[in-house]
Amino acid sequence: MNDAQNLRVACVGAGYFSQFHYGSWARMDDVTLVGSCDRDIDKAKNTGLPAYSDLSKMLADQTPDLLDVILPPAAHAATIRTALAAGIKWIICQKPFCVDLAEGQAIAVEADATGATIIVHENFRFQPWYRSIKAAMDQGAVGKVRQVTFRLRPGDGQGADAYLDRQPYFQDMPRFLVHETAVHWVDTFRYLLGNPRSVYADLRRENPFIAGEDAGYVLFDHRDGVRAMFDGNRTLDHGADNLRRTMGEALVEGTQGTISLFGDGSVWLRKFHAQSETVLLQADTWDGFGGDCVHALQSHVVSGILHGTELENTTRDYLDVVTIENAIYASSEAGRKVELGTI
Repeated sequence: MNDAQNLRVACVGAGYFSQFHYGSWARMDDVTLVGSCDRDIDKAKNTGLPAYSDLSKMLADQTPDLLDVILPPAAHAATIRTALAAGIKWIICQKPFCVDLAEGQAIAVEADATGATIIVHENFRFQPWYRSIKAAMDQGAVGKVRQVTFRLRPGDGQGADAYLDRQPYFQDMPRFLVHETAVHWVDTFRYLLGNPRSVYADLRRENPFIAGEDAGYVLFDHRDGVRAMFDGNRTLDHGADNLRRTMGEALVEGTQGTISLFGDGSVWLRKFHAQSETVLLQADTWDGFGGDCVHALQSHVVSGILHGTELENTTRDYLDVVTIENAIYASSEAGRKVELGTI
């Protein structure tokens, strides 16, 4: 590929969430979508792209510059290895990345050996409200940050039909709330505060029709005594017309004020001792997922490939999230704080 050419992108996976990936790629002037692969060929055909059920054949026929892996964790390693064998140098892979830390580390080594770069599709840090919050924090809007809290309340986890209309495999995941969902805020807290130094978790299952945990608290200790709290319960809701926009509400509290994120995607600043708030980001009007964060992430990757801008969440960096996730489960199982050392 030379600079005068568009980036050729192929996708593997055509399930529910893939619609946001395909829709984003189609909106980019410097990207050409060249193929879709899914074991259900009809799903691949429904994308309107050249359709395949054999990944190796798609890669050979279409010679993409980038492969977008939109599959569950159990399929990541084999899919990435197929791409590496075909000479693909740029890969985006959905989260959670691989089935466990050991597999993720092995894939990272194999990608390095071929000169390939994998970016994990962790898009929540790219949501406009977190970019706004980060900018305000960096500008000192709340003074010295002391605590960050997020309350996950998507309201989609009640009863025997929970998740079946969208992502039915959620019901069977033995590790659910943290492995599938809370990792978004593990990474978002890292984006806002840096890596934590220890974690304490108390996890539980509220819906008896699913295999894994769907509620719990996770407390993170960050540098300089800063703490972050993830308070998650997928069976409860929050005040929003679209419960999947922010999936909950957040507070960033500091010595000189508090930033609040509401379910409409708006971000507000209240100065210390003040009674009123000023808006930092207006309510979200995007109809798609998460303030168009999929498009923000994929645009970020395209900029990195075509223009050399620094990439966030390459595999080596993102494996810290997997390490933290393991510590969260270890903490909940042992009922004690787990130190993370220097990850």
